[in-house]
Amino acid sequence: MKKRTLPFCVLILLLAGCASEQAYPPHQSTALEHITPLTEAPLRKRVDSWSMFTEQASKIYGVDQKLIDAIISVESGGDPTVVSRSNAIGLMQIKASTAGREVYRYQGRHGQPTSRDLCDPAINIDIGTAYLSLLRAKSLAGIRDPETMRYALIVSYANGAGALLRTFSSDRERAITKINAMSPEAFYQHVQRNHPAAQAPRYLWKVITAYRTIS
Repeated sequence: MKKRTLPFCVLILLLAGCASEQAYPPHQSTALEHITPLTEAPLRKRVDSWSMFTEQASKIYGVDQKLIDAIISVESGGDPTVVSRSNAIGLMQIKASTAGREVYRYQGRHGQPTSRDLCDPAINIDIGTAYLSLLRAKSLAGIRDPETMRYALIVSYANGAGALLRTFSSDRERAITKINAMSPEAFYQHVQRNHPAAQAPRYLWKVITAYRTIS
């Protein structure tokens, strides 16, 4: 993969924009409302802008780099200054009080990341990838098929693992057993038909589409 990084002066300007409340309007929601359509900016260019950070996070946490890149593309369109009305921040749209706090607890740290932390692309990607790793190791542990696990991670990243598993059973182990009895396609269709969050099926489709677009 050919790596391209933003000039240092441009990166500083982006971070300064994230730190200033007047630099950008609030966005309505995570994941869907502020997505940059794939046709508006070359996906490869947006991915390459942060590849040095996604590659590092991928190696640290053992998470597919393409999945990290695809989530960034859908969550923020590659814009590190995006802040939603629910205060999800940056490239991977991290909420400090939920995913941020959970990652900190898992890492043995107290509290939660600050807004300034989450405006830093390297920190944002590290926390977002750590959260994916945590979902895989905890709530979604036991899912055997790699493609099904990818789908489950995507849906859980946006709407929580609990909401996904409850569409199969209120008992986690029973839910995992039912998931393992399905093909990846059957699991995908189950999410499309049964997930209680209206945006979940569309979010899954968008991230998978971006994932398959990234070479």
